[in-house]
This record gives sequence, C-alpha cells and structure tokens, in this order.
Amino acid sequence: MTKNKKDELIFLPLGGVGEIGMNFALYGYGPRNNRRYIVVDVGVTFPGDDLPGADLVLPDITFIAEQADRLDGIILTHAHEDHYGALISLWPSLKAPVYCTPFTSAMLEAKALSERGAPKIPLTIFRAGESFQVGAFEVEAVHVTHSIPEPVSLMIRSPLGNVIHTGDWKLDHAPTLGQKTDEDHFRRLGEEGVLALVCDSTNAMREGESPSEVEVSESLAEVITNATGRVLITTFSSNVGRIRSIAEAAEKAGRSVMILGRSLLRVCEVSRELGYLDGIAPFLSEDEFQSVARKNIVVILTGSQGEARAALGKLSRDEHRNASLAPGDMVVFSSRSIPGNEKEILNIQNALVDMGVDILLDGETLVHVSGHPRRVELKQMYEWTKPTVGVPVHGEARHLIAQAQLMGEAGVPQVSPVRNGDMLRLAPGNAEIIDHVAAGRVYKDGNMIGDDDAMGIKRRRVLSWVGHVVLSLVIDKAGELLADPEIVCEGLPRMADSENAFADVLYDVALDTYETIPPKRRKNASTLENAVEKALRAEIRDIWGKKPLISVIVVQV
Repeated sequence: MTKNKKDELIFLPLGGVGEIGMNFALYGYGPRNNRRYIVVDVGVTFPGDDLPGADLVLPDITFIAEQADRLDGIILTHAHEDHYGALISLWPSLKAPVYCTPFTSAMLEAKALSERGAPKIPLTIFRAGESFQVGAFEVEAVHVTHSIPEPVSLMIRSPLGNVIHTGDWKLDHAPTLGQKTDEDHFRRLGEEGVLALVCDSTNAMREGESPSEVEVSESLAEVITNATGRVLITTFSSNVGRIRSIAEAAEKAGRSVMILGRSLLRVCEVSRELGYLDGIAPFLSEDEFQSVARKNIVVILTGSQGEARAALGKLSRDEHRNASLAPGDMVVFSSRSIPGNEKEILNIQNALVDMGVDILLDGETLVHVSGHPRRVELKQMYEWTKPTVGVPVHGEARHLIAQAQLMGEAGVPQVSPVRNGDMLRLAPGNAEIIDHVAAGRVYKDGNMIGDDDAMGIKRRRVLSWVGHVVLSLVIDKAGELLADPEIVCEGLPRMADSENAFADVLYDVALDTYETIPPKRRKNASTLENAVEKALRAEIRDIWGKKPLISVIVVQV
C-alpha cells in the first residue's frame, strides 16, 4: 500500500490501559476522514460486588462499531479471557474476520458451544513466524512465552512505520510448555526498524527476572511429596503450562490428578486434543473424589480469584455436590491476586482455615510465577527491538508510569503514555495524542449487553444498599380512595422504633399526606404520586438516615 501526505498511523486503546483486563486496541491507517482499522484483542474483565447481576464487563466499542465498515480484521494474541473473552459477545457489532492461532481457535469453538446463540465467527488460523495481510497492515506473528499455549507478539507493518504489539509475554529459560520467547526473531525485527513498541506493563514495578516454570514445578513436587492429606491446587484455568507442571509433580509423588471446574475441564480437553498434555495420564472424574485415598490425590481446581461459583468457593462453603474437604487437607494458591479480588480471596482462605484446611500461598514458597515480564526482561525487549517510541499498556496507572520511567531510563527516544480513549498518532512526525474518543464499560447481563443505566445496574446497586419501598393507591375520578393503600418494604429495617413496624409508619404517612391534599388536586394522579413519594422519602430519612428507592403508583379508575 502506498502512502500520501495526508495518511496517519494511529494507536487507540479502548480497554486494557489504566486497568488490568478488558484489552481492546485499535490500529488505524489512512487520512483522518477515511482511516482503515484493525483490532488487536477483545477481552473482558469480571464484575465485583459493586455491579450486582452483571456477568461480564466489556469494553465500550461504540467508536469502531459505528464505523465497522472500516474495520478489516480482528487479531487475537492468545486465549486468556482478558484478551479474547469478549469476542463472542461483541463480534455481532463488528462482523470482521478474526485471525488467531490453532489453540485460540479451539478455545473459541469450545466457548461458543457453551453460549446460547453464539454467532458463527469466521476464523483464519496463523502460527508464530507467519505473516498475513489485514487491510492496510501486514502482520507477522512472533512466538513468546506466557502462561498459555501459542501466545504471540505482533509486528504490524505499515507504510509509515512498524509497530510491535507485545501482548502478554515473559522470558523463561526453561518453560514447561512450548519454546522460549524468540529472541532471534525480535532482534531481526529490531534491525528492520521498529517505530513503536506497545508493551505489557503488568510487572513493570518488579525488579529482576521472573523465575522459570520448571522451578515452580520442582517446588510443587516437593510440596506434594511432603503433604499427608489431599493437595488441592488452584490456578488460572487457562494456565496449561501450570496444569502440566502440577500433573508432572503429582506423578513424581505417586498421586493421581483430578480436575474440578468447568472452565478447567474445557481447557484440558482442548489441550489434550492439540497435544499439549501428551504423556500426562488421564485425569480422574470428580465422582471419584471420595473413593480415592487422601494421600493419593492432587486436585487442580478453579477459584483462585475468590469466585463464589467456582469449585474452590463451593468447597469452602461445603456446597460442592461431589467433593468435600477435611482437616489436614492442603489448598495451594498457585496464582497471584488480580487487583480488586483481594477481599473475596481472603474470605475463602479464612473459611478454609476454619475447616482445618492448611493454606499455602505464593511467597511462602515458590508455587507460582507470573506470565509477565519484570524490569530486567523489559529492558531486554527494548534492547532487541530498538523502538523510537515506547507505549506502555496492559496495567493500572502505577504499572504504566513505572514502565514509562523505565523506558526513559533505558534510552527509548520518545515515551508516549496513553489511557483508554486516547488517539495516539504514531506517524508522521513525533508521536502525540490528537484526539480522545468515548471509552468505557458495558455489561453482559444474561443475554443482553448495555451500560449500567440501560441494564438497570445503577438501580440494582441502590436496591442492594438501601432497599425498595412500593406503595399503591387506587382512586376514582373524583380523587377518592377506593381501597386501603398497599405497601411493600424490601430491604428496609423491619421496625421503625421499639414499637412500630416501618411499613406501618409509612402507611400512616401516606394516608396523612393524602388527607392534606385539597380534594380538587387529589384527582391529578401525578400530583398525588409526587406528594406521597416526597413525604415517604422525608420520613425514611428522618428515621433511618438513608434513601431507598421509592415507587408510588396511583391507579385511577
């Protein structure tokens, strides 16, 4: 593709910058009024207690959805939920071809089978080392090491310069799954010329280098060998390398392995089909849990982030249909806490301790290693690729700032911090933010997607905090009451004081308010509704000091 003087190369994140998860990046090429785009990654994050009812948190992609005819393709770097988990939900708004590796393709197909009404998404398979054209861009995949099979970085070539989008990566001199990060490939790209490095910042605050996955496997083997009861190890369900490490460690200790958790089972099925669990004995089924001696089993299970419905959450409440724990069993957290999940994880750990279960955490011994680069590894990447512009992504503000400072210290000529919605022009000229577009969050709630107002989440949040009062009045055309008022109080204190029920007090307030309204004005239903609602709100505030939702319904017959 040729270039003209009006063409621009831009980078625009709509998710994943200033936060962990929900990665969604746009690259655009062409004149300002007629750019063509590609998307790199379409990820989710997960809701906390402040989003009652929401199932998933998705990036707001209105900007590109409104010009989807200019979108030439979607490229997925790997099959972690925060990089591909929103594709099935958001693809109908984009309808662009999707490019991914074989493992990511298989994971997408398995995920689609479990989601009602999942769209049929056209997939084009590529492998590390291959190049392919997507609209204005030539894309080349580079093998990297991460905690899942077939992760790739992308060299994105355009007439105005080349960009390396690292995705998630790390350096590991002895990975248990796949090959090491392809240093030679990155060096070749650096010699070719790299305009910008858009780089993972997750561990930019951590000094040194990451331990190897082999070291984790050896440490886990020692933990399992020394345990006297059951050993349960919870980790991210997509961490196939860790699953393999645990299985190998269990085999060395003479124990069989069981999988608990639907997402783990799905990953293991795909991994076996593609050969990533070759040589690993078949896993036990969960209905064998009680029949296997405690000293002869290792259980790999979901729930490392405190998810209430995951296998570990159910076990901590003794609600699992086929499994239960006993004093002397051990739960190993082979993971680290994603920011925001600390409270839920701690609640589960405390519940396990109350059951007499031993807890082993990362930091107490080596049971986990991150899939993201520390500072020495980041500096190695800068040296290999020699970028003119450094763009920190994939992290909270403190991670982004830490990497921006590190890039400057390492001699990257220009560092361009961005946040979600910032349109960064990479070329021509010096990199600079030239626009800001709407970027935010939408929510998958059952089978529907919308913002918190459209999905009713704002109202649900209020309901969860302070409850709901509903009062109905039936009047005739003259404004006279035809029946006693009906009142329902949900989520309010039962008693207003030591003698009077809250509902009874509010009932009296509603009747008193009705009586004070002149008969001619009672005929107006909206006037009556507003007056009664105002009176109820004032009474509740005086008694309780809070403001529940109040619905006054006047029916005129």
